[in-house]
Amino acid sequence: MVVVAIIAVLAALAGPSFTALIERWRVRDAAETLTSSIYYARSEAIKHGGNIIIIKNPNSGACTTADGNTQWGCGWRIFFDANGNRAQDTCVPANTPNECDLQVTAAPTRLTITLTSSTGSLSFDRWGMQSHTDAADSTPDDLTFKLMPYGKTASDASAATLCAVRGGRIVRKKGSDTC
Repeated sequence: MVVVAIIAVLAALAGPSFTALIERWRVRDAAETLTSSIYYARSEAIKHGGNIIIIKNPNSGACTTADGNTQWGCGWRIFFDANGNRAQDTCVPANTPNECDLQVTAAPTRLTITLTSSTGSLSFDRWGMQSHTDAADSTPDDLTFKLMPYGKTASDASAATLCAVRGGRIVRKKGSDTC
């Protein structure tokens, strides 16, 4: 019993020190998943001649911000926008081309992901250039994602900034850094 009690005390003391490590792992996993999704969307855009869209999953709950919008931490989906309206229409697998999901990414665990000046979707043209502006201004943009543990800010040691430039290079930096 004494040995069990000693192990329990040591575990209780060591447990909180793993929180920062787990948060860093979650941020790193989400950054790598987002990076691979952007690369995938870019390659699909080149393959399909453009009109590839990444949109935020329209979930509720912890993913909804105070103003009622969802944030990128709710997960995202990638689809081919057959009619060019920048919105996913009903999936009809029999239609060619269709607007069925090419890839769906679930919400990362206990993370907040934001994109500066986001309209809720990213579009990729036939050259793989990305844009997150409205349809009237489809000029390619650099993207700056902020990934933070839930309830923390970008200045937290576990936070990260993901910089995706128009040319295709994606770099992960500290959360407080700018692109």
